[in-house]
Formats: sequence, structure tokens, C-alpha cells
Amino acid sequence: MRNAVDFLTGNLIINLAFLAWAVAQVLKLLVTLISERRWDWQHILSSGGMPSSHSACVCSCAAAVGYLYGLDSALFAIAAVLAAVVMYDAFNVRQETGKQARILNYMMEHWSQMKPEEIFDRALKELIGHTPLQVLMGALLGIAMGWGGAYFLS
Repeated sequence: MRNAVDFLTGNLIINLAFLAWAVAQVLKLLVTLISERRWDWQHILSSGGMPSSHSACVCSCAAAVGYLYGLDSALFAIAAVLAAVVMYDAFNVRQETGKQARILNYMMEHWSQMKPEEIFDRALKELIGHTPLQVLMGALLGIAMGWGGAYFLS
């Protein structure tokens, strides 16, 4: 299976993390198609939405490290802590930013004295953070891809 590892970067863990991110991005496109009955190609490279590609990426990395080096290794500890920080940020900080963007967009739409387009070029991005379910689903996707990929390709 060495060819599978050499394909992208030559590093199995990085390849699996990238693959988990890419699969999550494609799944966002499919979730939008199913739930909203429309193709939204912006989801291929955007943040936010179901599942969390951030969570998928870091959990895939942590799962692959855990499989290859052991759950009691220092490398796994570092990867797991990094995953926890990224998922906390994806859920808390970035979700709050999205809430603020929704409020500001509402204010700009209902501004009577000035036209918001004179101040801002475009609406603020609202889909920035994730719900707990989106983070969990991204984490499960990443763990499955990291652990499974490390199992089958190492």
C-alpha cells in the first residue's frame, strides 16, 4: 500500500487528514442538495455546515496517530489536544461569530437612515461555526477515516 501513501504527500497521517477534510466538504455539498434541493458549489471550499471538515481533519489525524503510535504515546496526546482545541473553536468561537454576522446582516437590511451597501460591499458570512452535532459528525468521520485508513494502509 506504499503507493497510496506516496500519492499526495508521502505521509500517511497527512494524507488521511486531507482525505477526511475532502470527504467532509463533498458531504456538505450532498447534505445541501438533499436538504435544500439545490447544488451549492461554494460548500466545496467553505467553512461551516454539516459535517465539520475541521473536526474531520483533526480527528482523522489523531485517530491515525493513535492507531500507528498507540493511544498512550506522546504523539497521540498532542494530536488529541490539538483536535480538542480545533473542535472547541469550531463550535464556540466560530459559531458565535456566525450569530453576530446574522445580527449585523439583519441590522443592515433594516437600516433606514443609510444604505448598508454604502458602508459594506457585501453581506457578512453567517455560516462560519458549527453546531455540536456538526462537530460530532465531523469528529466521527475523521476518527473512522484516520483509524480505518491507518489500519488498511499501514
